[in-house]
Amino acid sequence: MSIASLLSFNRGRELFLPAHGRGAALPKEIKQLLKSRAGVWDLPELPGLGGPLVADGAVAESQDRSAICMGAKRCWYGVNGATGLLQAALFSLARPGQAVLMPRNVHRSLIQACAIADIKPVLFRLPFSADLGHVGTPNSDLIKEVLDEVSLMEVDIAAAVLINPTYQGYSTDLAPLVDLFHQRGWPVLVDEAHGSYFASEVDKDLPVSAISAGADLIVHSLHKSAAGLVQTAALWLKGEQVDPLTVDRSVGWVQTSSPSALLLSSCEAAIREWSRSSGRKKLIERIENARSIAFHLRERGVPLVTNQDPLRLVLHTGSVGVSGFEADCFFIPRGLIAELPEPGCLTFCLGLARHRGLIKDLTSAWEDLLANNQGSEPFEPFRSPPVPKVMVPAIGCSVAWRSKSQSVPLDEAAGHVSAEMVCPYPPGIPMVVPGEALNQISVEWLLEQKLLWPDQISSELRVVCQ
Repeated sequence: MSIASLLSFNRGRELFLPAHGRGAALPKEIKQLLKSRAGVWDLPELPGLGGPLVADGAVAESQDRSAICMGAKRCWYGVNGATGLLQAALFSLARPGQAVLMPRNVHRSLIQACAIADIKPVLFRLPFSADLGHVGTPNSDLIKEVLDEVSLMEVDIAAAVLINPTYQGYSTDLAPLVDLFHQRGWPVLVDEAHGSYFASEVDKDLPVSAISAGADLIVHSLHKSAAGLVQTAALWLKGEQVDPLTVDRSVGWVQTSSPSALLLSSCEAAIREWSRSSGRKKLIERIENARSIAFHLRERGVPLVTNQDPLRLVLHTGSVGVSGFEADCFFIPRGLIAELPEPGCLTFCLGLARHRGLIKDLTSAWEDLLANNQGSEPFEPFRSPPVPKVMVPAIGCSVAWRSKSQSVPLDEAAGHVSAEMVCPYPPGIPMVVPGEALNQISVEWLLEQKLLWPDQISSELRVVCQ
């Protein structure tokens, strides 16, 4: 089957990203544009149109309007996803040789940025839910402990990174954390890829967006949590700690010099939806409907995890002795296609489309799954990652990545330094980063993860030659 024919294939209930739900929730102007003569929208950076880094033209004007709409100082549209803008943001915050404090659940794109720009990631441990196999979010007490430990280390930290919400929809109160970092004089980058719509502020019970919480740079994935096409994203600048010119130059390093006019238009339309009464009304309806779906599923005995993002349903499959991968394989033939299977859970992304009849369909599929797994016992608690509270790689990510390396069996990797990431995708959260020293305990944990994540972790690991 060709790619083109596959794209039009109807798969069933599509509870995965992008959030527009196979076009159902795209803004009207994008739907109309896509109905135009084929390819009429495929334009270069013509005079009058411009691009994200061109001072004049429609794109520059649109970015300025979006910044005003969101209460930001500057806005940059991105056309290679949140990945490129996260990397540009990190390049803007630290010079080669400096360090950036970040949680262990950063996306792999930020570790890759560290390797590219010779930035040292100082990684701090997060709370761990043993029953779910998920890391949680930091609070002020945890950050204070991390800062105390960092104070004893000889590292030149230039900035801090936070992730909010997580892939599974866990969120925290960002404002006091941002304030703690600002007290150290560090600008704060927040990866809010999965929480773009929080910035709409249409619902008092939604988590507060990083834009309102005082962060300096914020990255939104407009296809993950707004009505943008895949690859659309936005980078927001607030405050005076970060030089806009530095961000301009950094964005130029990682964005294409031939940005898609269609994707730029999609960035504009997705953000504009939050300022329109019709778009805000639609978003409120989707949030209320999502909460209703979760409520009624729980009433019917479907074990959903408590999180803070109403548009994410996380099914705790491990509570009945079924892995998320097994549940995913069981649900797909029944027309329920999830976003993220994991060892103990299965995450569905409701996105911004309607889901009539989902309560009945998901309840029925869950009951069938239980009937097919009678006698299964709930999973034993998952083992917490054996990582220190704060970790600096033994050698720089950049050095490890570029060093002469060799492949060794994973079970023989203790005593070596990793030359690569170990990173199931999705969610793209590294278990090991380049330059990280491995001991017997960490190797045993990795071997456990290899069994839990089928076909996601290799039996061999590239390590730095000794």
